Amino acid sequence: MEHFASGWKRSYYGKGDVIVYRLNRKGRQDASPVFGANVLMLVYGDAFWQTYASGDNTGLIATDSMKNFIQRETMAFEGSDVEGLCRFLGEKFFGVYPQVEGIQTSATEMPYQPTSNVAFTPSGPERAYARIEIGRSGTIETASGIRGFKLLRLGGSSFRGFVRDEYTTLPDIANRPLHMWLDLEWRYTNHDSAFSGGRVTSQVREIVTDVFNRFESGSIQQLIYQMGTRMLAEIPAVAEVHLEADNRTWDTIAERGDELGVFTDARPPYGILGLRLRRA
Repeated sequence: MEHFASGWKRSYYGKGDVIVYRLNRKGRQDASPVFGANVLMLVYGDAFWQTYASGDNTGLIATDSMKNFIQRETMAFEGSDVEGLCRFLGEKFFGVYPQVEGIQTSATEMPYQPTSNVAFTPSGPERAYARIEIGRSGTIETASGIRGFKLLRLGGSSFRGFVRDEYTTLPDIANRPLHMWLDLEWRYTNHDSAFSGGRVTSQVREIVTDVFNRFESGSIQQLIYQMGTRMLAEIPAVAEVHLEADNRTWDTIAERGDELGVFTDARPPYGILGLRLRRA
């Protein structure tokens, strides 16, 4: 189910999973020639209600036309960040179709990294995304995030001292190999701050990686708290951040002290740890 920052909508529609790859083989030296994104575009307005109520498609923009619009207009987008792409497509769509009252455009990057001057390979697994909602009076919401971090630390993570009762079977753990997945989403102090050419997203990536590498934690909750507070301290453009981590710590098959072990993927169910922080 989709939601809109502008509030409840009795109807909306659009096109999702629209894949675009823009290749600029003679572009700037400071920018990657490969820019890929998976785009979702949703529109709303009274002009589209009759399609629902009576099957009258007079004012309806076909979702196939939306797909063609996204793919063709990406050629004219000069940036390389998903926030900029969302704003560019939304504003352009407004100019073409006056019956649209509001539009929400989301995009998830499809990243590639170079293996040589002419060859690339998919990168990740984490991927940046953005969501921009625009109305006739201006921008309503700007949100960014990174989804799909998969992080492994060989040691320096403990979990002990928790409640013990008749339901407790988990032992205290002093030095576990921690494997976790992480998604983040943040909002900005003002809408203009969202359009940094990807600089904020790069800063978030660096903070997540650095904290996970350096901080010896007593819980995943403490670890994501350190990440979130550093984001607010070091990135003035961020007004609030939502972090959600999955505890995917591997199941132990056999260990030889703290030095050697064999593990397998964790069985479901898994723990979910969430945190929201706002700038004071």
